[in-house]
Amino acid sequence: MWNFKRLAFVVLAVLIASAIVLFVLENNQPVALQFLGWSVLQFPVSIFVLLALLAGMMIGPLLAWFVGARRRLK
Repeated sequence: MWNFKRLAFVVLAVLIASAIVLFVLENNQPVALQFLGWSVLQFPVSIFVLLALLAGMMIGPLLAWFVGARRRLK
């Protein structure tokens, strides 16, 4: 059973990594973003999307932890 879980995890990790690589290869058009008057150097679209994904993956659990901590204190 342990070997099956390990194999399933490796297969899933390889699928996710290959999807990310394909996404980066397909979205390599350079764009420049502007937000509230600030501009960023030109980078491929995939870089901005992956940065937004990583930021969401960090902020989401932090917000969930913060809300849970506030509920525990009441």
